[in-house]
Amino acid sequence: MAQTARWRGIIDAYRSYLSLPADAPTLTLHEGNTPLVPARHAGRGADLHFKIEGANPTGSFKDRGMAVAVSGAMAEGARFLVCASTGNTSASAAAYAARAGLPALLAVPAGDGAVAQGKLAQALAFGARLVLVGGNFDQALAAVRALAAARPDAALVNSVNPLRLEGQKTGAYEVVEQLGDAPEWLCIPVGNAGNISAYWRGFCEYRQSGRAGRVPRLIGAQAAGAAPLVHGREVDEPKTLASAIRIGRPASAHLARAAVAEADGRFLAVSDADILEAYRFLARREGIFCEPASAASLAGFWQAQRAGLIAADQRVVCVLTGNGLKDPERAIAEGEPTVRAEPTAAAIAAALPPELRDA
Repeated sequence: MAQTARWRGIIDAYRSYLSLPADAPTLTLHEGNTPLVPARHAGRGADLHFKIEGANPTGSFKDRGMAVAVSGAMAEGARFLVCASTGNTSASAAAYAARAGLPALLAVPAGDGAVAQGKLAQALAFGARLVLVGGNFDQALAAVRALAAARPDAALVNSVNPLRLEGQKTGAYEVVEQLGDAPEWLCIPVGNAGNISAYWRGFCEYRQSGRAGRVPRLIGAQAAGAAPLVHGREVDEPKTLASAIRIGRPASAHLARAAVAEADGRFLAVSDADILEAYRFLARREGIFCEPASAASLAGFWQAQRAGLIAADQRVVCVLTGNGLKDPERAIAEGEPTVRAEPTAAAIAAALPPELRDA
């Protein structure tokens, strides 16, 4: 089993499975080795587990891909990193750029609510240069791809960089190691569509190497207002409160479609109301605090369950892609109202629910 008390990151654990140049350094923040937590209440009869990718160093799954992509960039002599982002990519790129001693130029959509404040704060704290772009993520990505094409000294670290997906596939390796085999279903949020195809690649590689006896079927959960893979057409103005998956033109759409087809899976559209229900349930019933986009995987699982796609006794993993602290405004908005009280035991106890006020 690769995961040990001396965990040193995904490159150290899985280098023989990664398409890294032989002379690439190992740049790491000891990403990976994230918990796989069994559900207590959310499974509704299924054997449900949560892969908590918010436990990565910058709080999202992006760290897996960034470790490999930036190691590759260093081997190629890049002078700076560039990416477009809805938030998590920029935070991760900024952290790994700082670790590598490289400048980072990050393009994020401008406008209130376009990127959660927690993610902007991370990128700024790591010393990156943040560019607020008039337009949405898809337009920002097109611009940085053009910039990288014109500047051979730039490393584009969006998921169109194949090394990003090489790193992200290690999440599937860990799931197999933690369960003893692949689950029967994997539910995962889909925005730019790289992660679902990366997990599929990882499961297939472990089956081919004899380390897994099967591969899972896939549920790719998209927000209903940003669901091009569900509806079969690009979305010019994607809308959802789950900003991390507010993407209307997924750069890895072709890979995601191929993965879901090969896996006999489904893309599902989940409403913002369903996402919030799952978000609140995870925090209040499971004790797991994820960002709204992550909760789309649980919302997708519930929808698939209601539709009869997932049988009651099947083993399922929901990937929770980012930590709840990425979007503190949403957590505050969805929380219970605060109460003011005098500094006495009686005054504080008065805030208890009525049934608990009398001992």
